[in-house]
Amino acid sequence: MMGVPFTHLHVHTQYSLLDGASKPEELLRRAMELGMDSIAITDHGNMYGAVDLYQTAQKLSKEAEKQGKPGIRVIIGCEVYLTPGSRFDRIDKQPRYHLILLAENNEGYRNLSHLVSLGYIDGFYRKPRIDKDILRQYHEGIICLTACVQGEIPQAILSGNEERARAAVREYLDIFDKEHLFLEMQNHNLPEEARVNRGLHKLAAEFGLKLVVTNDLHYVRREDASAQDVLLCIQTNKTVTDPDRMKFNNDWYYCKSYEEMQELFPDDEEALRNTHAIAERCHVDFAFGKLLLPEFPIPEKYRGDADACVRDICTAEIPHRYGADLAALTDPAERQALQDKVEQRLGYELGIIRTMGYAAYFLIVWDFIRYCRSHKDGSGRPDPIPVGPGRGSAAGSIVAYLLHITNIDPLKYDLLFERFLNPERVSMPDIDTDFCYKRRGEVLDYVIRKYGPDHVSLIVTFGTLQARAAVRDAGRALGLPLAEVDRVAKAVPRTLGITLKDALASSRELQTLYETDEGVHHLIDIAKSVEGLPRNTGTHAAGVVIAPKPLIDLVPLQLDEGVQGEGISQDRMITTQYDKNQVEELGLLKMDFLGLRTLTVMADAVRFIKESTGETVDLDNIPLEDKAVSDMLCAGDTQGVFQLESAGMTRLVVRLAP
Repeated sequence: MMGVPFTHLHVHTQYSLLDGASKPEELLRRAMELGMDSIAITDHGNMYGAVDLYQTAQKLSKEAEKQGKPGIRVIIGCEVYLTPGSRFDRIDKQPRYHLILLAENNEGYRNLSHLVSLGYIDGFYRKPRIDKDILRQYHEGIICLTACVQGEIPQAILSGNEERARAAVREYLDIFDKEHLFLEMQNHNLPEEARVNRGLHKLAAEFGLKLVVTNDLHYVRREDASAQDVLLCIQTNKTVTDPDRMKFNNDWYYCKSYEEMQELFPDDEEALRNTHAIAERCHVDFAFGKLLLPEFPIPEKYRGDADACVRDICTAEIPHRYGADLAALTDPAERQALQDKVEQRLGYELGIIRTMGYAAYFLIVWDFIRYCRSHKDGSGRPDPIPVGPGRGSAAGSIVAYLLHITNIDPLKYDLLFERFLNPERVSMPDIDTDFCYKRRGEVLDYVIRKYGPDHVSLIVTFGTLQARAAVRDAGRALGLPLAEVDRVAKAVPRTLGITLKDALASSRELQTLYETDEGVHHLIDIAKSVEGLPRNTGTHAAGVVIAPKPLIDLVPLQLDEGVQGEGISQDRMITTQYDKNQVEELGLLKMDFLGLRTLTVMADAVRFIKESTGETVDLDNIPLEDKAVSDMLCAGDTQGVFQLESAGMTRLVVRLAP
């Protein structure tokens, strides 16, 4: 079946935070229902949703292929904010023009990533802004549309200044060429749009440029307009009854069919078809699963052989880790059996690590943990940064133990290496490391110094509208009394990750309110329509990315100014615009640097004991069989005991009677 010759090229998804209401899978399914074989993503100023939409399109295309139906492709783009001056300017009331940029190929994706990143890193002033200097520098492989009525050329037309409009066209043509610059027309029943479209037709004829038609898509279906209206109210802290609030003029901003677009532009069939012609030119391929480890400086004698380096370090550490155990065995056969067991386990693990190509990963972790354990203060005295003994499946690795990445002997506790690395399941090793909360920043600062500030970043997170929050935010937007909204929100069960649909099925109180109270029914329906949408961005509490090249060449970035005061010498840190799962799927190395208050408390306790009694306590070698400790746990006295102080864990410990 032949698809329709139209592609939506101006599309805001849920990643246009509190503005777009289009959930990726719903949007793509709707476009496929309408016979479209492609759709763009052009969120405001960011690329948060590029990988999400791309992967969702891949999934839906595979499903469609099994059914003998056509799939769908995603065109990666962004609606950037363009300042007429310098992006470094901080001038109030300076215009911010809109501009649609679409990646034509992988070079275009890299350039778009640069532009979007620099909009945040250099140009952020209320919004991320680029200027024409960097547009000239990073324009290759990008197709430019002149955007909605907020674009520079439309604004010149609306001001009645035809020469200014011509000058703007000339400037864009100086950056792009006629094959990469398109004049964009829209029709949402706004009188300004009719004026702009007439002006664009004249400019197209004068400069020999092609026209395109777009719909400023902000939600999937027409009936979703109310959800998007509520999002705008949440964003601006207004209510739907406020006559002066920011709102759209009608409900035309949905995923329209080709036929609906033809009705709006009956005389512009070529401009309609140009959208599909552009889509046919745009092909960006993400290289998922290709490992991108940073360069680790291996001593010259190894000639770049990371496996040999790891093997030698581990072999040299066997006497330190197992010397006492071997010496304690008086029977030569038992001593030899332990020696053989250590060497066999080490050889087995090294073989898997070599096969999977992860030796450099172990060296990277070994290096920053060695830095922590050997850290000295300004006067050269030992000042180690407290590191946890080992978290998760990495404690099952003798290689990690011999490298002092963990302090847990996997042989003593009969731990499985395959829980950590399994040759039959290709996945990145994941060594989560706990650091003293107060000094986590020093570790991060060391990694930044070693690999370079442009190679290291934090990772974005998205705060979403969960069930209770969706009810409360929707209630405020609808202008409902706080007490009424609170009553409905509290009727939602406190179950982690519960949806409003599940809450209605499991809470008799909520179900009764929904069925008997028309106002509550409307509130919950609205809350359901915005539930799960991203509300804001944050920074992952532990995640750190270390890359082999400047991250700006690999993923879009933004700034996190909130890291100041954590012991980091950088005045600001960059953050990826893709979440932790996406950066890992793109092959980037993600480390979890966990700042643990318990380690800080333990380090302080050891210091206080030393200062008050002169006794040095070695936490790694205290006896694990202590009757006083067992009696304390059996009595349920777990307050302040890491991971045992919750009510559920306390009850379990008492029942176990350790």
